[in-house]
Amino acid sequence: MSIDNKAILIVAPNGARRGKADHQNLPISATEVAAEAVQCQEAGATMIHAHARKADGSHSLEIADNQHYYAVIKEAVGDKLVVQLTTEAVGIYALEQQIAMIKAVQPEAVSLAIREFIPAPAQLEPAREFFHWVAERGIVAQYILYNAAEVALYHQLKEQGVIPANRHHLLFVLGRYNKGQYSEPGELFPFIVEHKDNTPWAVCAFGRDEHRCASAALALEGDVRVGFENNLYDISGHLAEDNAVLIRQVADTAKSMGRDIMSAAEFRALFKH
Repeated sequence: MSIDNKAILIVAPNGARRGKADHQNLPISATEVAAEAVQCQEAGATMIHAHARKADGSHSLEIADNQHYYAVIKEAVGDKLVVQLTTEAVGIYALEQQIAMIKAVQPEAVSLAIREFIPAPAQLEPAREFFHWVAERGIVAQYILYNAAEVALYHQLKEQGVIPANRHHLLFVLGRYNKGQYSEPGELFPFIVEHKDNTPWAVCAFGRDEHRCASAALALEGDVRVGFENNLYDISGHLAEDNAVLIRQVADTAKSMGRDIMSAAEFRALFKH
């Protein structure tokens, strides 16, 4: 099996909004996230999507917080897991702060929501400059897309040269704006219809049907992101003990479909060009 056909498994262990009141084992501190990262890597994860938090547990794009989280996670996992930082603004941070944090930390991977970086045509040039800077530094970009129209916009931006044509990744988000943030597998297909090339993509899905959505993505040769950021329940509908449970379940499903799991080393080799 070629590297290209192997499944990339991403864990999103905490997100920006949830806390201990949502799940007592949801990791908040850098130490907790690092420990969770080790468990998820052992369960089959290729990459971790990490949200730094402030001392009070709230979401942070502060440079010092993200430098600390990134260093602590990398120390814990070494090269066994790809560490991706988020630029999610959560209505708190300005575009300049999102860019400044990534330029200061320079993580090996970063997630970028097109709707946040290009909220209006006037932002095209700043976004283009930053997206190309990310590519030139060898940072693996993952562009986040929330609906089929954004998939079409992504291809338009790539044709215009706003998004560089280097190897990068996509994330299709299901259910973020549905009532109750519930998603189901059929929501994936409009994204697939609008996706016009072979840029690899993953799915993340809000709600208890996360695993069914992940299974649909795997069957369509996509990758998956699971974790407490989007869903707290296992395949049986019970509260999952930790994020590793969710990774282990999707790893088992991938293997049952004949799809091997991509290692962090293979991920880096695939996206280094």
